[in-house]
Amino acid sequence: MTAGTARPDASPNPAVPVQGGRPAADPAGLEGFRVELTGYAYRMLGSVFDAEDAVQETMLRAWRGLDRFDGRSSLRTWLYRIATNVCLDLLRGQGRRALPMDLGVPSAPVAASLGAPGSGREWLEPAPDAGVLPEDPAELAVTRESVRLAFVAALQHLPPRQRAVLILRDVLRWRAGEVAELLDTTVAAVTSAVQRARATMADRAATAPAPALDREHRELLDRYVQVFERYDIDALVALLREDAVQAMPPYPLWLRGAADIGRWLTGPGAGCRGSRLLPVAANGGPALAQFRPDPAGGHRAFSIQLVESCGGRITRLTHFLEPRLFPLFGLPDRLP
Repeated sequence: MTAGTARPDASPNPAVPVQGGRPAADPAGLEGFRVELTGYAYRMLGSVFDAEDAVQETMLRAWRGLDRFDGRSSLRTWLYRIATNVCLDLLRGQGRRALPMDLGVPSAPVAASLGAPGSGREWLEPAPDAGVLPEDPAELAVTRESVRLAFVAALQHLPPRQRAVLILRDVLRWRAGEVAELLDTTVAAVTSAVQRARATMADRAATAPAPALDREHRELLDRYVQVFERYDIDALVALLREDAVQAMPPYPLWLRGAADIGRWLTGPGAGCRGSRLLPVAANGGPALAQFRPDPAGGHRAFSIQLVESCGGRITRLTHFLEPRLFPLFGLPDRLP
């Protein structure tokens, strides 16, 4: 479990002006915290859209309440208190977000297995690195693992308050007393909650290795792009580990095994022939934006692909068939 370097008692954000020992009522100053708060909310909620909404609500509440901020805690701590309350409110009565492979048995590689798309509220979503991770290379190196897909999926198995405790303690490195103050509870309760959360995370996440960012993984990703764009499925299957899996949220279908993935791509998935793939950065690593051929001409936004590998072979392909994600990555909805 990777820990970040940020602390609630760290130096004030330089973007935040101060007047008389208190932050000035400057919305630009609050904006300096947007990315880190979005990363926190994304880990809590599993949805980048919900995270953005939560941070917008946090900023609105903070702006309205700045005249009541007494400076007894840092502005950052105060904002995290607001953001935590917003996230807990959003999670109340809401089921956990998941990936298709977390909810059932593998599907047969036939069109009938695709099923109806879900509402989107039940599925985990990818997040663009620029929206949830710090720009500083030193901070990025120690926080990227905490937004990888397997880690965020495992977080969703925790009760909401346990989730907040674990993120604040083990990702953001807050002290137990600081977390207890933020959540209006005791240090003993925080210690107990984080121990239970760590046990759950160990069961859920320990077997899911972080995606490599070394030369081998990048070269493998380059080969994948080449064979996918050529639609050479035999060559693509050769890049997969024998037990590789593929999922396509918001559809419940998921496939296990290189052979079944190949059958899908040459059968019901053959509409992807002729696609173009553009590199993006998502969930702490390289990812791909797929533009699928449009019968009307050109290519249209189709999916964000997260490609995970281990031992020189691709182990998981997660195609998020959600075109509304593309603007978050700075991408158009069509290519000429």
